[in-house]
Parts: sequence; structure tokens; C-alpha cells
Amino acid sequence: MTNETKTWLITGASSGLGLALAEAALAAGERVVGTARRVDRFEGLAGRYGDRLLAVEHDVRDTAGAAVVVRRALEVFGGVDVLVNNAGGGQVGAAEEITDAALRAMLEQHLFGPAAYVRAMLPHFRERRSGAIVQMSSQGGRMSFPAVGSYSAGKFALEGWSEALAGEVAPFGIRVLIVEPSRFRTAFNAADVLETAQSSSIYDGPIGAVRANMAEADGRQEGDPVRAARVIRDMLEQPDAPLRLPLGAEAVRNLTRVYRGALDDVEKWASVSESADFPNMPPAVRAF
Repeated sequence: MTNETKTWLITGASSGLGLALAEAALAAGERVVGTARRVDRFEGLAGRYGDRLLAVEHDVRDTAGAAVVVRRALEVFGGVDVLVNNAGGGQVGAAEEITDAALRAMLEQHLFGPAAYVRAMLPHFRERRSGAIVQMSSQGGRMSFPAVGSYSAGKFALEGWSEALAGEVAPFGIRVLIVEPSRFRTAFNAADVLETAQSSSIYDGPIGAVRANMAEADGRQEGDPVRAARVIRDMLEQPDAPLRLPLGAEAVRNLTRVYRGALDDVEKWASVSESADFPNMPPAVRAF
């Protein structure tokens, strides 16, 4: 495939950053397989771009359905160049307020769903010895704070799984890019989109301000989805692109602070940590 006929498979492509990426690809003359829970949400895109858009109804939590979507994409367009695991959503609540079902929903959307798409796509990418996998994580995939533990649990899991994946598929010419956005002006924080656990007044002190801030941020987020899509597309063309890409100034500031703090802690307590080894052991030799 040439750059002009590049094909993207984007989950959750009817809104947010997924929609911005779909719009950018279609506007560039490329092709998009977009999934959403409601396929009618693609009517606007379909009207503008016709058969270069293949809209497929799919809930990312239906892991068996991922292979069906991939097969359809290959049948219609003959190949896929970029897989974007974007579908997902937010959840707010203290650990004691989040039920097993709610926590499982975060893991299904942010780990099991993307994993199913990757497994379905890898044989095609390996055969071509090329392809890119974009994992839409979050700054919440490398840091967390009260009230977003269940959301971060899914994103932390996605990042660990994807870091291992990157090393496994690199010999086949397949690239992995983990994108870590801060707050972008999408519907993520909208009252009818953001999931909120039944709250208890017990936690008003620790997380009351977070609940309010998450709701108040709707429509005021600093990040521009159109600019974000442009950055992601440009990054996929860079031969020295990093594994992880913080996206937005807030993500850069927050992750810089978190990384420096973590390194300070490791160095401060290094001698205590090292004292757990048997005495006089030679440094471990790793093959990775």
C-alpha cells in the first residue's frame, strides 16, 4: 500500500480523539474502518467521504467480535496499516464505591478489548512485516489520584501489556505507540458519558473536589483533538518515535513531576532495597 491509500482501523471512531483521527485520515485521502456502539453516529462522515469509510457497529467489550471486525476490514479494503485502540470511557469513584462489575468494565474496555484487536490484527501485520499499533492510554496510565483508580487500573494494565508487546513485534517491522493524553475537549467529561459511582458522604473529603472538577471540566479542556490527531499522525512517520507519547502540556508537566519523584524515591531508598539480596551476589545478567 502506498501512503495515499493507507487504511486505519479505529475503535471508538465516532467521537473524541478517535473521530479526530478518522477525520484527519479521510481528509488526507486515506481509508478508515471505524467502530462504534451505534453505527448511525457515522452518518456525517459517511456523507462526506463515501465508501472510503467503513462503519462497523461493535462494542469493544465484545472481544470475540474484534476478529470479525478485522476480517471485514481486510475483505473490504485488502489490508490495514494502522490499528488505533481508542474506544473506552472514564469512571469516577472511590475504591470502596466501585463495584466488581464497574471495575471489570474498565478492564474490558481498556485492556481486554484492545488485546483482542491486537491478536486479530497481528497475523496480517506479520505477513506484511509492517504495521503500526496506536494504544490510546492516558496520563492516567502512568499516574493516578483519588477517585480515578478504576480508570487508571485499565490504563496502567494497557501500558504494561503494550510495553511487552512492543518488544515482541518489533522484529516483524511492527511499531507500537502508547499515547498518553491529558484533558482534551471531547465528550469524555460529559455528564451522560462519564461514569460515576454511587457516592458516599464518607469520601466527600478525599474525593469531593475531584468529582466536581471532573464534571466542571466538560467543554473547558485545554487539549485540541484536531491538533492531537495531527501530532499522532506525524509521530507515526518518525523513525525514532518513542514508545510513549505524552499528549498535551498538562501531561508533560504531570508526567515529568511523577517520573522525577519516582526516581528520587528509588535513589533515596536504594541501599535499603539492595539489602534484600544475598550478600556479595554479582550483578544479574539479563538478555533484555
